[in-house]
Amino acid sequence: MESTLIPYPPMINHISMYDHAKAVGERLLGGSNVQLTTSSMGAEDFSFFSQKIPAAMFYIGVGSETMGQVHSVHSPYFFANEKSLPIGAALHAAVAIEYLDKNLKIGPLNEEKAI
Repeated sequence: MESTLIPYPPMINHISMYDHAKAVGERLLGGSNVQLTTSSMGAEDFSFFSQKIPAAMFYIGVGSETMGQVHSVHSPYFFANEKSLPIGAALHAAVAIEYLDKNLKIGPLNEEKAI
């Protein structure tokens, strides 16, 4: 085990990845269902990835005021509304698929085809 703590770098969204994820989310879920969250000073493991490749972090809403599920993920009272999980999976898949389609220049949105 290391005796020296490794400081977490800041998690900063890459602007083109942020714009991409936001646009995909708005098309998939509707613009009113995509909201900008406030900045946070919390540590995030994902920040190590974002130093190596362009990245953007986004959240899916898993709370429900009507069900009394409004606690943060680090609370012992946190309980995820599992009805939101298929939507989150679809959003993550759509962000990845559309990114690959646009950047690999192959697939149904492009004229070139994979060999």
